[in-house]
Amino acid sequence: MEKLAPICLFTYNRLEETIQTVTALKANSLAKESDLIIFSDGPKKDSDVVQVKELRDYLKTINGFKLIKINESTTNKGLAHSIIKGVTKVIDKYGKIIVLEDDLITTPNFLSFMNQALNFYDNNKRIYAVNGYSPLIEGVIEKGDKIYFHVRSSSWGWATWDDRWDDNVFDKSRIREVINENDSVLKKFDNEAGKDASRMLLGALTGRNNSWYIRWVFHNFIHDKISVYPILSKVLNVGFNPEATHCTGISAYKAEMDLSNNKDFEFDKIIDLKNKDYRFLKYFSRKYKFIFRIKLLASLNGRKMVFNELRTKLNSSMNIFK
Repeated sequence: MEKLAPICLFTYNRLEETIQTVTALKANSLAKESDLIIFSDGPKKDSDVVQVKELRDYLKTINGFKLIKINESTTNKGLAHSIIKGVTKVIDKYGKIIVLEDDLITTPNFLSFMNQALNFYDNNKRIYAVNGYSPLIEGVIEKGDKIYFHVRSSSWGWATWDDRWDDNVFDKSRIREVINENDSVLKKFDNEAGKDASRMLLGALTGRNNSWYIRWVFHNFIHDKISVYPILSKVLNVGFNPEATHCTGISAYKAEMDLSNNKDFEFDKIIDLKNKDYRFLKYFSRKYKFIFRIKLLASLNGRKMVFNELRTKLNSSMNIFK
């Protein structure tokens, strides 16, 4: 059996979500044979100190893995810096890696899928990432353990190899050079990776967001790389709430979870999903997200969700002027 990839878990101050993430991960059949390396970011503000300490106290109680190593930062690095540096450190040692954040619930066969995919695509240099999460792709019959490819990867449970990861790809000056040299590259990026892609990328370059992920996707897009997805998702994101650092508000993403407990995957069962397939790209359009919220208004619970999201955004906007 090939050596298993280490699991890299990035945490901050969300104790409840982290407990759910670790509990689900421990239920994986390969957990006891896997190394778990945890990165705990330091508090961003004084009000976070207690929460970070409580989370770190919990981290020290985790068991059920072959090896557990906890890296505690004395300062707040932020998610982007933590992931870029943390993944680089681990992947340089192990050669491959599986990455999770603290709000992702995995199915019991998540580690099996990720490790088998890493082994299967090891020599296929066009594949730059393996995704554990997959949005619902409507109209697929006899899903089984089918897979598909797309230029856009997911940041919700993913894996890669050392020869396809380089922290230099996140260099903003290099990205600006590519954009300045090709007037049409951003339009093509939107067409193939989603209508929010260039907006998110430009936001990362100007400081409106600190996304490592969109820089990673852009680098692989311009080099004609693709990522692999399972048609049945192995990951559920439970991090959409007002307290979340990055995923706040309502999630318009749909997913069909893998409840099969299948642990043997055949990666030749491929769905021919083109990069511009609406069934995938719709999730990244403002129109889809707006219509999704309009439909929520039909129920009392949905109206509460929309109201709470609006209130959170309003409070966030007001805090800018304080």
